Amino acid sequence: MKKIVVAGSLNYDIFVEAPRRPLKGETLTGYKWYPKFGGKGGNQALSAAKCGCNVIMVGALGNDSFGKSMRNVLISHKVDTSYLQNCEKTGSGISVAIMDDEGDYGAVIVGGANVQIDNSVFLNEPLWNDVGMLILQNEVSDETNLVAAREAKKRGIKVCINAAPVKVMSQELLKMIDVLVVNEVEATSICNLRVDSLQSALDASLLLVKDFPYVVVTAGGNGVAYASSDGSKGTVQAHKVKLISTHGAGDCFVGALCSKLVNNESLADSVSFANKIAADHVSTTHEDLVLD
Repeated sequence: MKKIVVAGSLNYDIFVEAPRRPLKGETLTGYKWYPKFGGKGGNQALSAAKCGCNVIMVGALGNDSFGKSMRNVLISHKVDTSYLQNCEKTGSGISVAIMDDEGDYGAVIVGGANVQIDNSVFLNEPLWNDVGMLILQNEVSDETNLVAAREAKKRGIKVCINAAPVKVMSQELLKMIDVLVVNEVEATSICNLRVDSLQSALDASLLLVKDFPYVVVTAGGNGVAYASSDGSKGTVQAHKVKLISTHGAGDCFVGALCSKLVNNESLADSVSFANKIAADHVSTTHEDLVLD
């Protein structure tokens, strides 16, 4: 079974539950708060590991209690942390997320150690042994993504990027991407087509697949659309579940998707599997991710 390398962010999420998000200048009383494991990279690594993959996490943590807690969560889920760096220059990345009564949320992220990754780590040949997929996101520096992708492609390893949050990516990086995963907001920004339904998500996929071998556009409660350069295309309806929280749903989807693609499953089957895993995620409490 091929391994997955996730190069990306790790955040100590401070989670606040409140009736709604505050208006500008407003002080709002919430219900409770708790710290939770987060960061797009860390979430995706855990998701792939929970789906049975051997996962290596490459990233950086601060030399602080937040970093120790996050490392312990990764280890407890059998994610390889051998290439995880301790950053002396700054603290661990954090985010503050406010979840409303409807289970939706907004967040503010401070990158911290995530933007201080020593990119020479990707030159370690043993890192790439038996690896079939590299997963990237946009919560680390552009240079980190570029160096990681270069080293993966040198070895014939497929590159998946979850292009979130949206930002301009270099043409060199874009040409190395095999699998592009975006949500409605990101797809709208990238291809200038408003994505607000399952059909428009499919339309966006068909536009984007002209530039990427595999494209997946997640459309929240509407479902998922996909297209590949070999002509495969389709949509998958969202599962009807009782929503607890959307937090981390997209990351969960990406990890599950890649756990199938790395083992040469079809794009259609991989999307269908990831869609189910993400539905389970949003309808479940995750006590294993609550930090000390």
